[in-house]
Amino acid sequence: MDFAQQAMNLFGEEDDDDDQNYRNDDVEKDEEHEQKQARQSSSSSGASSSGASSSASSSAGASSSAASSSRSSSSNHSRSSSSSEEDNENDGGEVRSRDNSNVNHNKSSDTNYNNCGKENYYENLDEEEDDKDLFGSDNEDYGKTPVNSPYPVHVLPAIRNTNNHMRGGFGRGRWQHNNRGPGLLPRPGPYPQRPNFGGPKFFNAPRDERFISELKFSKSEQTLARKCIAFQEPCELACYSRIEGGEVFFDDRSLRLFKRLITQDIGFDLNEGFDTFIPKKDLGSEGFGDLLACIRSKNIPLQNMHFVTYRNNLNKILATAYIRHEPWEMGVHKRNGVVYLDVHKLPERPQSELERRRCYWGYCFESLATEDPTRGDGEGIHHVDANVEYCSVLKTKLGAHRILMGAEMDCCDSTDDGRRFYVELKTSRELDYHTEERFEREKLLKFWIQSFLAGVPYIVIGFRDDGGRLVRTERLRTKEVTGRVKMKNYWQGGVCLAFADEVLCWLYGTVKENEDYILQFAPPFTRLELLQADSCPDAITDHVDQL
Repeated sequence: MDFAQQAMNLFGEEDDDDDQNYRNDDVEKDEEHEQKQARQSSSSSGASSSGASSSASSSAGASSSAASSSRSSSSNHSRSSSSSEEDNENDGGEVRSRDNSNVNHNKSSDTNYNNCGKENYYENLDEEEDDKDLFGSDNEDYGKTPVNSPYPVHVLPAIRNTNNHMRGGFGRGRWQHNNRGPGLLPRPGPYPQRPNFGGPKFFNAPRDERFISELKFSKSEQTLARKCIAFQEPCELACYSRIEGGEVFFDDRSLRLFKRLITQDIGFDLNEGFDTFIPKKDLGSEGFGDLLACIRSKNIPLQNMHFVTYRNNLNKILATAYIRHEPWEMGVHKRNGVVYLDVHKLPERPQSELERRRCYWGYCFESLATEDPTRGDGEGIHHVDANVEYCSVLKTKLGAHRILMGAEMDCCDSTDDGRRFYVELKTSRELDYHTEERFEREKLLKFWIQSFLAGVPYIVIGFRDDGGRLVRTERLRTKEVTGRVKMKNYWQGGVCLAFADEVLCWLYGTVKENEDYILQFAPPFTRLELLQADSCPDAITDHVDQL
């Protein structure tokens, strides 16, 4: 029993048409395959073209006759018995033409698409496409394809990142101000809106009318650390002293001697003598005039100098490499090729009682740690005048810049061979777990800068409690301070020097002869600004006239 009979037994007579369609598809595939072989053989051999074509036509005729007889038998089977007998008599022994076979082939394809499953239909299409040569002459669609596409290339719009909520940026926060006005919801909490949040202060703020130039902090700490800036050991050229009453002498009469037995005064109350304390007066440019007068009195040449300044101005510049939250400013005046840096004191709010006491504790410790011939043994500190000072005039070189500076010295000590050296005295609150890091990051940095620039080899720190009582003392070697913080990676001395060299190069190359400026470091603390000044201090003008 063949497959057709089994299908009829299982599914009935209606499945005969489907079975016949499957057979027709196989026959048609064989016919198409033989025709393609005939065409290929005709193209490869020109001499045997006629024989190949005749065999191809004969085989095609045989295939078409077999296909037609198969189709006639299939159609006769679906008709009634009487009509099938008549058709068989008419079709018997007849050879159909090629045109009739093509028509029958189209009809068979339609029947196959309608009756067969879609799966078999798509398989036939895939086989026909596989037989085609993509680069052959029969593929006209590929040959007509232009080199350049007539369709434009689509460009996607820029992606707008709404997750980066920078300060004053364009985030999707509900308190952001846009062209639709403020948000509906107020800012949570009882705190008011921060002033200038996202406003012109951080973006396109209008510049000061006096603006001349700026130095942006574009170089990182790693970049500055790779620079090796030479610093010449300071050499003392002169000195002067200021005594009670404000009179100035060009000698060392106000220099005090360090008391080596300071440890015996542990537990001393630094509040003693606060009632008679005389705070320091702001001399302004008059104090800078005393330094210039000392330079003239000692006939110190200025022809090869680039900067004349107090050490305080250099402290600010070097510390700005790491401390970026403290504003400052200074006067800049260029005369005869020398840039004079004048000290400017910013306005401060009135100090409270506790703040005045903390300021006094530092002066009291200086008096306690130095020898005072006028104070007897066991006698307390009763008279402290902050205006009494001793100042040393030093020459040094930072990078390519020669600097002449004045530095106030607290006291001095001497070696066994009689060589004198200076000692820096400082006070600080006793350290604990929470305050030690800030002390080493900021205070110890300032202590080191101040001592390093003036060539002071030792720093003595008096630690006190919150009530002002001396708890302990510690002596530090200046050259060992950087090693103390090196492993903690808090700051590097070489970075401070490299930063100062950048500032001095920019400053000296920007200012013009006989021009007056103000160098300031102000919020948002991202750059140094050079502003035009109205006039030059009289102390500098008189000094230049007397040279």
